[in-house]
Amino acid sequence: MTPLRQRMTEDMQLRNLGAETQRAYLHYIAGLARFYQTSPEHLSLEEIREYQLYMINERRYSPESVNAFVFAAKFLYNVTLETPWPEGALPRCRVPHSLPVVLSATETHEFFQHVCTIRYRAALMTAYGAGLRVSEVVALQVGDIDSQRMLIRVRQGKGKKDRYAMLSPRLLEVLRCWWRSQHPTARRPPAAPQDWLFPGWRKGRHMNTESLQTVCREAARAAGLAKRVTVHTLRHYAEFRTMPSELSAPCLFAVSEDKTRHSLRRIQPWMLVEWKPRSTTSLMTEPTHERLRP
Repeated sequence: MTPLRQRMTEDMQLRNLGAETQRAYLHYIAGLARFYQTSPEHLSLEEIREYQLYMINERRYSPESVNAFVFAAKFLYNVTLETPWPEGALPRCRVPHSLPVVLSATETHEFFQHVCTIRYRAALMTAYGAGLRVSEVVALQVGDIDSQRMLIRVRQGKGKKDRYAMLSPRLLEVLRCWWRSQHPTARRPPAAPQDWLFPGWRKGRHMNTESLQTVCREAARAAGLAKRVTVHTLRHYAEFRTMPSELSAPCLFAVSEDKTRHSLRRIQPWMLVEWKPRSTTSLMTEPTHERLRP
């Protein structure tokens, strides 16, 4: 490891940047160094700008990837190397605004019918039913499931923030079936709150994110879905969430005991606290004709 790389890593650690952010920053700076075959500290702002154009025009990088490079470069030069840059140096690309892929009730039912094992089915249903990211699903602990308040506690999610997600009765039933299948009554050990809800094959480790993504892709392919389905696709909110049972038609997630439909916006403000811009969530929903009461 070069002294510059070590210094940049330490600067990121001092600011408590996430592990994925650190890996991404180092990846883009390493690409810059390979392109010019020299240390980044010897490059000028104009040379960095030329590399940014190379990423856009020659390598056809996505706007998100180009913007990630911009953030990495600004961190290296403005923080680690303490190089003052003029305002507006290395402008970010405008990211096209697109709607997320949302599965219909029929597609959701077919998808879950083709998930290979109850272990992965329970994990994917958790991502779908509670709207969790793949990294949040695999890192769930037994103590995070609050069946009294019907909530799931997400520890240190995106941005290193804790939050609560909704726990539906159907999802709670699925998780209990999964737990009982792994811990029969005759030899069921007492569960500790810190135990992984979805343990991995290695002792003391939780389920791997890549294995869950692979199972998700294989289930979508086996179900014959034309849409590109990932674990992140499952957390996109439609007007009403669906949680399919084994062979029956999917049931509405946002339905109360008296079968009264509830608009997503009615339960959105405190449950979806991580989605600060209201417009982001609104694009994933369609307004209902139900009159909302305070």
